[in-house]
Amino acid sequence: MQEYVLDRTVPSIADRPHALVGNTPVMWVGAPLAGADRGFWAKLEGFNPGGMKDRPALHMVGRAEQRGDLAPGARIVESSSGTLGLGLALAGLAYTHPVTVVTDPGLEPMVARMLTAFGAQVDMVERPHPTGGWQQARRDRVAALLAAEPTAWCPDQYSNPDAADGYTGLADELLAQLGRIDVLVCAVGTGGHSAGVARQLRRHHPRLRLIGVDTVASTIFGQPAGPRLMRGLGSSIRPANVDYRAFDEIHWVAPAEAVWACRALAATHYATGGWSVGAVALVAGWAARTADPGTRIVAIFPDGPHRYFDTVYNDGYCREHGLLTGPPPVAPATIAHPADCVVESWTRCATVVDPGAPTGRDASAGPVIA
Repeated sequence: MQEYVLDRTVPSIADRPHALVGNTPVMWVGAPLAGADRGFWAKLEGFNPGGMKDRPALHMVGRAEQRGDLAPGARIVESSSGTLGLGLALAGLAYTHPVTVVTDPGLEPMVARMLTAFGAQVDMVERPHPTGGWQQARRDRVAALLAAEPTAWCPDQYSNPDAADGYTGLADELLAQLGRIDVLVCAVGTGGHSAGVARQLRRHHPRLRLIGVDTVASTIFGQPAGPRLMRGLGSSIRPANVDYRAFDEIHWVAPAEAVWACRALAATHYATGGWSVGAVALVAGWAARTADPGTRIVAIFPDGPHRYFDTVYNDGYCREHGLLTGPPPVAPATIAHPADCVVESWTRCATVVDPGAPTGRDASAGPVIA
């Protein structure tokens, strides 16, 4: 029988809640996500008080105060599907600002209650924008709230360069923990952490490969917008913080595939999370199986499982949405260009383009890969 020895290193001592942010662990993930003799390192950002976006929330608020963009005691107003809202609630406590989080009915009730408990005001939009979906509806509501309260400030996580800069510490931790990193796998939503972490890592490892993970029905990499079950990755708008030139390839993942990966992680590694974690783990496992031996692969797990107990880990919810379909394919389908077809299941593309560029092709014109 294998004997497990606890690491009895003395933990950090925090005298302020935001001092708990950072220094998150990494863990080796092998089978069944990767092969029996292969695996990848997962950076467990769920160990932050609110998740990965605690980092940019604190950084954006601190920088805004330094520049004078955010007056002492002024309100912070931002659109969020949950994780950044939790980070801003923490930043509001740290820097003494009231916080209003604009969200939509897809927000998990648990997160809404947590935001309120942490002192944030939750403002719920009632209907999606006709073309921009819930995200554009939330952004329009943010604009209205800012107009009504002239001293209020919005971080604008979608285009604020401070959001990407807020992940420099995450990259530095990875360098200290692992040294050489060959492949980085990141979920893409607002584009902040993929841009910020990859940029810092490439200062030390210029040949680093960056694999982006999106959800089906997301417009970020040139697919048409559609209803999206998964939250935390994907977008119905095109965030300015996405650094298209930084990516070597992109994968789209469907909800059932992410659910399988989340549950497989929980059952075999006792470390898991939500939609983004499942999607990233699925792709990182494939990367580990197909890479040359010795390739060091790192995946960013943005959060933990707790807010997903009514969705990803709820059998009734998953049955209702057709998410308990069994293991996904061992490898993704492959397309040559994001506009070749409309993808509905795990698909890979090594051509990454900015769909807003003049040379972009219309993804809505292609056939469907299911």
